[in-house]
Parts: sequence; C-alpha cells; structure tokens
Amino acid sequence: MDGNRKTVSIRSKMFIFIIITVFAVALGTSAIAFRTSANQIDKYYKQNTADNARNFASFMNEKADFLEKLRSVAESEEYQKLRDQAEEEENEALIEAYLKEQDLWTEYEEIREMLTEYIQNMEGIKYLYIVANGDENARYDMYLVDDKENPIYETGYYEERESELLGTDLEHLPEPTISNGDWGWLCSDFKPVYNKDGKCICIVGCDIGMDDVMAERQRMLYLLILGTLVIAMVILIAAMLFINSTVVKPLNSMTSEMKKFNPGENLSYEEAGVMDIDIRSNDEIGEIYQGIRSMQIKIIDYLKDMFALQQDKQKAESDLRDRDERIEELSIETYKDALTGVGNKAAYIKKTEELSAALKKEAADFAMVMVDINNLKQINDRYGHKSGDQYIKGCCQMICDAFKHSPVYRIGGDEFVVILLGQDYENRHEICEKLKNDFEKSYEQEGVSPWLRYSAAVGMGESAADDNTIELVFKRADKSMYQNKTNFKTSHGETAR
Repeated sequence: MDGNRKTVSIRSKMFIFIIITVFAVALGTSAIAFRTSANQIDKYYKQNTADNARNFASFMNEKADFLEKLRSVAESEEYQKLRDQAEEEENEALIEAYLKEQDLWTEYEEIREMLTEYIQNMEGIKYLYIVANGDENARYDMYLVDDKENPIYETGYYEERESELLGTDLEHLPEPTISNGDWGWLCSDFKPVYNKDGKCICIVGCDIGMDDVMAERQRMLYLLILGTLVIAMVILIAAMLFINSTVVKPLNSMTSEMKKFNPGENLSYEEAGVMDIDIRSNDEIGEIYQGIRSMQIKIIDYLKDMFALQQDKQKAESDLRDRDERIEELSIETYKDALTGVGNKAAYIKKTEELSAALKKEAADFAMVMVDINNLKQINDRYGHKSGDQYIKGCCQMICDAFKHSPVYRIGGDEFVVILLGQDYENRHEICEKLKNDFEKSYEQEGVSPWLRYSAAVGMGESAADDNTIELVFKRADKSMYQNKTNFKTSHGETAR
C-alpha cells in the first residue's frame, strides 16, 4: 500500500508555504499601515474638534447668565407652543418678536453672529451649535442657539439623541466621537458652558465633516491592497525562482543521480554510478551532496576491499578489522550532526526510544532541556549561510560547555535538545539559569559581529513519577522554551525572533 500512496513533492510544499507566508506578511503589513494612518487622521480630527468646541465654549462662559435665561424661556410651555406655530408657518418673525418682548433678542442675535463667523473662519467645521442638554438618562436634548443658516425657530427644538450617546452625561464625554449618520461622516464633540457658580448651563456642540476624508481613506485602502498584492506577487516570483534554483533543482538532480547508483565488486566509481554533479553551494544542500557522494565512494571502496579479501586469504583477519572500523565510522557519522559534531536527530530518536523502554519498566529521574536559536533567519538572510553556520556552531558550543556531562542533540536547523542525567540533572536549575544569562550577555555585546552575538531561548522539562513516555517531558521543556522566547521578544522587540 505504501507504494501506491500519493506523495507531495518538496517543491510543492515549499511553494505553498512561501505563497502563504508572503501574502500573510504583505496583507498584515498593509493592515497595520492602514490602521496606523487611519488612527493618526482620526486623532487629528478629534483633537481639532475638541479644540474648537472648547474654544467656543470658553467664549460662551461670559454669556452664561444670558444662556441660562434663554434656556429657561425656551423650555417654557408658552414658548414651545409659539415655536411649534412658527415652525408650522415657517414664520421666524413670531420668535423674533417674542425674544424682543423678553429682552433677549440683542444678545441672542449677537451669539448667532458669533457662531456664523466662527464657522466661516474655521476651516472644516460643518456645524457649531449650543444645546440645552438633559441628564444622562434623557432621550432628547434641546437646541438653544444655532448659526444664521438655520431658522431661529430651531431654538427650543427637541431632537432625539444619537444612539451612541444614549445613557451618557454629555457634560462629561471622555473624548470626541466619529460616526456616520443622517448627516454623513462627522467628528463630534461637546464642551460645557459654566456660569460663575460653576454650574453647567448648556453645552457647545461642534461637528467637523469627514465625508471627503472617509472617501479618500477608502480609496487609499483599495490602492494599498492593490499595491501590496503587486509587490507580493513580485516577491513571490523572485522567491520561487530563487528556491527553485538553489534548492529544488539540486535536490531533483541528486534524486535522479542516486537512482543510478549500482555498486558491485571491482567496479570503478563511474561504472558504479557514483554521484558526480555540479553542486558547489556552501550550504546544507552542498553538505548533503558531499555526504551522499562520500558514502557512495566508501561503499565502492568497501566492496573493493571485500573483493581483495576474497583474492588474498592471508590478509583476511586484517581486512576484517578494516571493515569493522569502516562500519563503525559510518555508524558514528550516521548519528553525528555534520555541522556541530553533536548527536543528530537519528541519535536523539534512538536515545529517546531507549529511555521510553526504560520508563515502561520503572520511573527514572531525568530532565530535558529545549534550546531554540534566536535570529538565525536574520543572520542567514543578511550575512549569508556561512555566517549562519558559524552562529549555529557558537550557540552549540555554549550549550555543550554548560552541560558537560549530558548528551546534546541537534534535532532541527535551529533546535537542540539536551537529556540531563547524573551530575547535570542534580544541578539542572543552576545550569539552565546560567546558560540563559550567558546567552543574554552574549546577545547584548556591543562592537561584535551579529553572528558572534549568540542568543537562544532555553526551557527545561522534568520527569514526573507518573510519566510513561518522555514525550510528556519534551512538551514541558518546549513550553518552557517558548515562554523564554516570548520574554526575549518582549525585552528586545518583535524584530527579535
């Protein structure tokens, strides 16, 4: 059944990953940029609205006694009946005559003139008005004075509060609001007018129109998304071409050449199909190629030696020892990480299988330390893989120096695991804390090349009495490591990874 199972090529997996990553980063960056710009604009308009409302309210503090008298008159039943009649007949003269009769007209007209001039002189203000506000439970507020663009029988008109202001004490609004209603997009704020006794007589409302701003914001969003998609596509194509040339093609070539390998007795390297392709990259692909080629050559050499043994029985014992030494060397290389010299993932798996088998028989005291190198991608991207390899080896050396009595394994490109037993297990907490501090000091060095400022996240998991598999200990160590990595990002910023 395994022979019929569909497989997904590494090329497809890498391209899918790149596509998702590039678009996620591009769209995320666009969203952050758009939100930042929108917040700045909103902050400007809110500040502008608040300043204008506050300025005009300060002018009106001198008119507080008059506004208090005007409010009292406008709230009266007699005035409300007259106002309804004036609005129905569209007859402003009724209100004017009444206000003159109450000796309020002169100051009322002066305030209307001030409102009108302020709107005309201050760019962007759409509405500026004085409102006789109710308490926080009120559903209606009454217009007290408006500019000359509005009929004077608007004075005394009760209007239902906006839904977002219901239940709010308009005298103590925390900040200006931006809303979209019947009057379009408005940035609104209210500031109180106080009399000499500190009593709030009314409030000044200021509305700055934002229709053009919101339309431009929508247009900017469309252009930002379009530009982001275009840039993402360019980066995506370049990344695919780069990966195809540096990873996919070399791997395909090696796979094809490996199928041609057919070792036999007394065959030359060329006759046996030993891999011989033009791969000169100084990275993991080059190391894999050199490792496979070296192994193929060793196999041919081994077969030649075996053939020689059959031809010369007198050297049988010596040749057998040579064979054993070669087998041991191959075995060591199988379980050894080529770059750092510590155990590789195969060696780690073998060790964990041995520990798991032991745990099934009886509990054992041990711990696991998970180490994940920080900033490896940035080192590789900015300074090349040669510097990245030096960075990995430096971090590995610090781990080995810390845990002198325990096996260290490299299980991924930037991941190491240490299994603590014996003396290292007894001193595990002190050693881990010292290693964390050593990495922190190394990262904070100034005047040192970035690939020599070693940094890694460290986490430890300890065995428990009821553990029946080391996977539980590994998960604890991994969780602790990610907490350490989160602390590192918090201390040194999101760019540190």
